[in-house]
Amino acid sequence: MLLSQVRQLAKNVKEKYDSIDVLINNAGAGMSDERYSKEGYELRFAVNYLAPFLLTNLLLPEIKNASPSRIVNVSSAGQHKIDFDDLMLENNFDGTRAYRQSKLALIMFTIELADKLRNDNVTVNSLHPGTYLDTKMVRNHGIKPWGDAQTGADAEVYLATSRELEGVTGKYFDVKNESTANKQAYDKQARKRIWNIAEELTGLK
Repeated sequence: MLLSQVRQLAKNVKEKYDSIDVLINNAGAGMSDERYSKEGYELRFAVNYLAPFLLTNLLLPEIKNASPSRIVNVSSAGQHKIDFDDLMLENNFDGTRAYRQSKLALIMFTIELADKLRNDNVTVNSLHPGTYLDTKMVRNHGIKPWGDAQTGADAEVYLATSRELEGVTGKYFDVKNESTANKQAYDKQARKRIWNIAEELTGLK
């Protein structure tokens, strides 16, 4: 995955649509031993955090044009506190930790973006769609699925369309129920720091 591909995707969408009612960020890299993206960033951090960060920011004008509109970020219940001194896990790489750290970064992005868009009639929420659902990523890791992928899709559609969630923003959901993320997600300084890092690495700043 190249961030240039994310930019091209945004360009293609913007050429076809001048408004976007719902954006669901659900691309992801799992807990493999592969280390780096094409740009040299830790792979899971690049795919699970930098890519949706970049895509969402590039499409914000069109999302605002459709307000009331919604952004849904698909995260995970598996979360790990971010070590800003070893963000790319150069010193102690572990695929599972890298995955969980990237998913927490996505939740932090969700909360921070929700704060920035409170006056724009755009809501931003994240969710854990379900544990070990029957997806290619789960099967490729030799894990016996615990549930049907459709339940995860249903949860995403619920966050994207439910009237019950009109005006609800900056929240983390466990499937369809509002829940609590890793406590670092509620650290405003940490959220600003990870946002600024993403701006630098994606070239938005």
